Amino acid sequence: MFFKALAFTLFIGQQVMATTDTTDSTIDNSNKHIIRIPMNKVSNHEYINRFLTRENQALSTQLNSHLYTSTTRHRRNLRNENMGGRKESEIIKDYANAQYYATVHIGTPPQEFNVIYDTGSSNLWVPEVNCVNCGYSFIHKKNKYDKDLSSTFIEDGTDFAIQYGSGAVQGLFQQDTVILAEDITVSKQKFASVHDAKGMGLAYIMSTFDGILGLGFDDISVGGVETVFHNAIEQGVLKEGKFAFYLGDEMDGELTFGGYDETKFVGDDLDWVDLSHATYWQIDMDGVNIGSFSSGSTNAIVDSGTSLITGPSSDISAIASTIGATKTLMGQYTIDCDKVPDIKDITFIINGKEYNIPGSKLVIQSAGVCLFAMMGMDFPEPGPQWILGDVFMREYYTVFDYEHKKVGFAKAI
Repeated sequence: MFFKALAFTLFIGQQVMATTDTTDSTIDNSNKHIIRIPMNKVSNHEYINRFLTRENQALSTQLNSHLYTSTTRHRRNLRNENMGGRKESEIIKDYANAQYYATVHIGTPPQEFNVIYDTGSSNLWVPEVNCVNCGYSFIHKKNKYDKDLSSTFIEDGTDFAIQYGSGAVQGLFQQDTVILAEDITVSKQKFASVHDAKGMGLAYIMSTFDGILGLGFDDISVGGVETVFHNAIEQGVLKEGKFAFYLGDEMDGELTFGGYDETKFVGDDLDWVDLSHATYWQIDMDGVNIGSFSSGSTNAIVDSGTSLITGPSSDISAIASTIGATKTLMGQYTIDCDKVPDIKDITFIINGKEYNIPGSKLVIQSAGVCLFAMMGMDFPEPGPQWILGDVFMREYYTVFDYEHKKVGFAKAI
């Protein structure tokens, strides 16, 4: 999984009663109906520092193991009830220039956790008391769920395990009250209390987030568990079954729950695209074009949990060749910073419409290092071919319509 370098403000729509009306409705964007949660940004300088650290670690591993090869295959993997209308603020920070996380509360009285809001997965999990491989007691200590302290805890006990690139995270399913922001309450939410987080690897141990809150569909939820967002819809705490991302470019942005913010994109309308699979947020694409490269018909996941754009390794290699980028030990590409102004725009053709990303936006630059913001990743069928991550979503305001199974795009302001 890739990591975000973004700052946003989370908006959550006003509570309304549940409805069977499937038509779009006008969103009231007045301040009394939204909750702002600012997010902080990790600098490009820090992102490049971490990239160089990973490269050095990879080189050290190869030297120690005498594994000199011309085709190093290190790569990251995709992560295989009442609102009073008050204005509330809560800081949401960024981890490793990548996944962003926000405070969420579980139980009664509320126990606080920092969780990644991740559209590329669908479960909520946090570490439990006595969890192993869950940080150190003296540094990067994790907040841990204690069922004995919650009066709304309901025993479940079903096994939970989710697979990551370095192994599985294991625990048990439980039920309890989940509170977003100050008082957006989802009752009897099924989630996992993790007792072994080894599968997240050292990156998790050294991080400052506790768990993950998935925003994908129930179909990819471990155990078929209803997501927090799905339950929020059913319990009538959201105005609409939509959420939306505005990713600011070197500035704050916003994540909107219960609707979208019409002031954050150019024009009056969104371009809506039906999902090809309502598992991840997957859509069909007519093609990807840059310079002499053209992919032909393909598909993509629109994923806020991925900072870069990824595509089939052969395609990314061809694109890198056309712009003069060089592959690194970790499978990413760097380019001579002097060549950045010459990078052609990349075009994603979706539902007959062209979505252009300027070539200059395909590079993360700091301290004389220019990291190409595209990377090769291959998934078995019927997995996705491309992942449109933050690089794409910074340019295009993106609305996720859970109930109608579609996404909407518009040029971000």
